[in-house]
Amino acid sequence: MPHSPKATNILTQINTQTKLGDLRKMAQEIKKDPELVMELWSSGKFLPRQLAILIMDGKLLSQELIDKLDQDMQRHPLKERNQLIDWLMANQLAKDKKTIALMESWENSPSKLQRRIFWYYQARLRWMGQTPPPNTGVLLAAIEKQIAGEAPEVQWAMNFTAGWIGVFDKQYRARCIAVGESTGLYKGQMVSKGCTPDYLPEFIAIESDKRNL
Repeated sequence: MPHSPKATNILTQINTQTKLGDLRKMAQEIKKDPELVMELWSSGKFLPRQLAILIMDGKLLSQELIDKLDQDMQRHPLKERNQLIDWLMANQLAKDKKTIALMESWENSPSKLQRRIFWYYQARLRWMGQTPPPNTGVLLAAIEKQIAGEAPEVQWAMNFTAGWIGVFDKQYRARCIAVGESTGLYKGQMVSKGCTPDYLPEFIAIESDKRNL
């Protein structure tokens, strides 16, 4: 099915040189446009799908629609699909009580991407400086039990959550460090200048020092 002139015009503007900032500027001009969302998404391309996420009406996001988007994301390479689901969380799911409730129900979802977002959102609650919900002990026990056997995209988010628990909650710090030591996840990881390694003993030491915690 041919694209509308509006969608065609936008798709011709997006290329390998397009940056996330460019997509945000385009989204500000477009505002919300459900029909255009469907056209951009149906292109199957990574950057148009990122733009589609920005101009979605978050109030229309049901579990059924998220499952459909999730299935479509599975056709992308691992890095792209992780970026798409993380982008959906940051720009849509985390902004509405209804979709926050959905994310909080995904701990045992059959979808790896939705499990990733359950954990990523828990980490986000902590690193953004909000008072964490009273589920830290339960989360850490689940991480200790499950992280070694999880899919890589979920492991990363669980590890990230353990990192921020270890930074902000001293009573759990030793247990979070022990998770990193026992799993060895991300040990020896090379990171860009100014970035913090994901290996928990290093992550917790660096980020807690930055905050004098």
